Amino acid sequence: MRPVHLQTQNESPSFRIIFVFVILNFTVTSALRSVDYSGNETDHTALLAIKSQLQVPSNRALNSWNDSIYHCYWEGVKCGRKHKRVTVLDLNSRGLAGTISPFIGNLSFLKIINLYNNSLYGEIPSQLGNLVRLHELRLYNNTLVGEIPGNISRCVNLRVIFLAHNKLEGKLPTGLGLLSKLTNFLVQVNHLTGSLFDIIQNLTSLLLISADENSFIGTIPNSIGRMQNLIFLEVGENQLSGTLPTSLFNLSSLKLFDFDTNQLHGELPPDVGVNIPGLKYFNIQGNNFTGLIPITFQNLTALEVFDFSYNNFVGNVPSYFENFHNLSILNLGGNFLEGDINFIDTLVNCSQLRILNLGPNHFSGILPKSVANLSTSLQVFTIQNTLISGKIPEGITNLNNLEQLWMGNCKLTGSIPQNFGKLYKLEILYLHSNNLKGKIPNSMANLSHLSELYLDDNLLEGNIPPNLGNCQSLLYLNLAYNELNGTLSNELFEGSASFLIVDLSHNHLEGSLSLEMSKQSNLEDLEVSNNKFSGVVPSDLGKCFDLQYLFIDGNYFHGNIPSSFASLASLQEIDFSRNNLSGPIPSFFSKFSLLYYLNLSYNDFVGTVPTNSIFANASGFFVVGNNRLCGGIKQLQLPKCIENRRTKRSKGIIPIISALVGAVAMAVGAAGLYLACIKKKNTPLLLDSMMGKATMKVSYDMLLKATAGFSLENLLGTGSFGSVFKGILDGNLVAVKVLNLQHRSASKSFMAECNTLRNVRHRNLVGVITACSSIDFQRNDFKALVYEFMPNGSLYSRLHGVHENMSLAQRLDVAIDVAHSVCYLHHECETPIVHCDLKPSNILLDNDMVAHVGDFGLARFLTQPQHPNQSSTIGIKGTIGYAAPGNNSVISNYNISTAYTYSK
Repeated sequence: MRPVHLQTQNESPSFRIIFVFVILNFTVTSALRSVDYSGNETDHTALLAIKSQLQVPSNRALNSWNDSIYHCYWEGVKCGRKHKRVTVLDLNSRGLAGTISPFIGNLSFLKIINLYNNSLYGEIPSQLGNLVRLHELRLYNNTLVGEIPGNISRCVNLRVIFLAHNKLEGKLPTGLGLLSKLTNFLVQVNHLTGSLFDIIQNLTSLLLISADENSFIGTIPNSIGRMQNLIFLEVGENQLSGTLPTSLFNLSSLKLFDFDTNQLHGELPPDVGVNIPGLKYFNIQGNNFTGLIPITFQNLTALEVFDFSYNNFVGNVPSYFENFHNLSILNLGGNFLEGDINFIDTLVNCSQLRILNLGPNHFSGILPKSVANLSTSLQVFTIQNTLISGKIPEGITNLNNLEQLWMGNCKLTGSIPQNFGKLYKLEILYLHSNNLKGKIPNSMANLSHLSELYLDDNLLEGNIPPNLGNCQSLLYLNLAYNELNGTLSNELFEGSASFLIVDLSHNHLEGSLSLEMSKQSNLEDLEVSNNKFSGVVPSDLGKCFDLQYLFIDGNYFHGNIPSSFASLASLQEIDFSRNNLSGPIPSFFSKFSLLYYLNLSYNDFVGTVPTNSIFANASGFFVVGNNRLCGGIKQLQLPKCIENRRTKRSKGIIPIISALVGAVAMAVGAAGLYLACIKKKNTPLLLDSMMGKATMKVSYDMLLKATAGFSLENLLGTGSFGSVFKGILDGNLVAVKVLNLQHRSASKSFMAECNTLRNVRHRNLVGVITACSSIDFQRNDFKALVYEFMPNGSLYSRLHGVHENMSLAQRLDVAIDVAHSVCYLHHECETPIVHCDLKPSNILLDNDMVAHVGDFGLARFLTQPQHPNQSSTIGIKGTIGYAAPGNNSVISNYNISTAYTYSK
């Protein structure tokens, strides 16, 4: 069948030509559109795949990414004019999370990828290598991990790589060196390793290199001199080594030069400043460079940052800064530079100067008054740790933008300028370790921004200004090691300041601790050691829950440790030593898991010492000088808290005493004393077998060894004339009394004790193992006596310490023992002896709880009066306290203060 041919009546050949042309045009256009649609469909699908792996925040950043809108109009998407293919993907700073889809590699016309300032994680997809048209890759400020894809070298048109501030690792791919068009390479703040310059040394188009804060290694090759276009070179905080090649200083376009914190060494070339006159930033701090600062730096008058700090430079600083009008930072600290600092005179024209750091160095001489003429833009000024002396210029308060002033550990003298309060922007003030004197200026209360104030280790005097508490930003206050006096005002702690650290130690402050101190709820460190504070320890300190370090040692505090301290679970170090604190040791210290140092030495604590937690740490817990403690771990060498059994004599008296009470018991006691005194004089009363060594020779070295060098661990107690140490001599435990010959009566006491013990032998007297006549020690005016060791301490510790349940029978036994001693001294010696200091602390108990009288340092021989009515002239000796009535020639003092106690 022939096709049907329709023809209108008016149809002509020209009409047919036009019709065919329209049909053909429509066909071709449709075909072209079909091709474009196919490419656009690929881009559309890829974009949706990218979206599917992103978590979008509540701002609905990708809300437009849907099928109702053509993808070339989606947010962050741009397409080319000709082919309508995606050329730009810009979603920076949208708060996006998630990973980068590998479908990004299907956007084959992409030239720019901007995904920086988001929270993307995961690895950079290797499909990026498909984007041969890519010019810019900006992925910085995310948390991307893994290595830089090796096939990135296929992106031959790449000009910009910004991968900084991620968590990328591994070595740089070697293919990076093939990206000949690369101008900007930023990979700083990652974990990249391996060589840097070996990879990029042939990229002569580079303008900007930023690779600091990685772990790159290797040296800087001389070929770096070929990078003649280089403007920005930042490779600080890596592990680069070797020396700087001379070609580096021929890069005439260089504006920024940063090699800080590496392992570079050597001297700088003398012509360093000749060929790079436009240099604005020069930073080599934290390396090992040596030698002098080159004079040719005077050519670099465009410098804004000049940082040589923490190297090994020596010599004087050239005075060539008068033309450095743009200089903002001059940092020379941490070197061995010397001479005076009069080059400051050339800095007064540097109107942009913000930071001037000159310490630590070996600078000396007087602090020039020209400091007051420096730029009012100055924010930080440091001469700390130098030998600079002189006074602080009054005009320093002209620097009214100063925020940090570091002048500690110098040799400054004079007083602190009274108008310091004019530095109203000051945040940090370090004037410690100088020779400053005078008072702390009241005007410092005007420093409302001040957060750190260190005035310690000076000669400052007077009161602490109460209005310092009005410094609302003050966190750290250190006034230790001065001559400050007076009391602490409540205003110091009830003001607006919120202290973290308060150190007032080693002054002459007195009175009680301020109760307002408890308002410092953020306080972490409180040190008031070695002052004259008194009263009780404020219980309200228990409200300072963040307290970590508490030092109140070397004062006159008394009373118990407050129970409220149980809430201070953050404590790590505590020192309450050398006070008059008493009561039991709180067991709650054992619950402080962070506590590793607890010093309670030289107080009057009583009771049982715990053995767990901190109390089990012999290197972190100290209780020496508390004579009423017992128990604890073995290393503390305290007496046991369990009562020892008495001899059979005691056992026989117990049933009798148990039947007596009150006055009857006292009568029996008195009778016992009387019977003891009238015992036969020929009763054999001999010292134990150790007294057989009474004539042994003992040297200073022997005692030094016996007491482990007179260590604190072996210190048993101290008294008016000396100290007593425990030791092991010839295999036996002994007590060694060492005289303090700086006391004017010590030698007299030593001779009295020698003369007495040379003439007495009795089982109820403390035995001297080495006779005085054989042991008159003379080594650097050293004198000592060696006694029997009494393991059960003194009667005082038994009556007033942990053994207050001592039975009446036991007390009677002790009284009888003492009566034997007194009777022997008064009636059985060839010449009667008066003890003159008989008190419970001088009555010591042996292993069997037999009492022995000790400490004959005040003893006197009682000669017969020449006339019947003449009385003794001995008078009252010993510790001031209660003196028993009776013949004034026989004085027995029962004061309860502690003297020498030879106990564990």
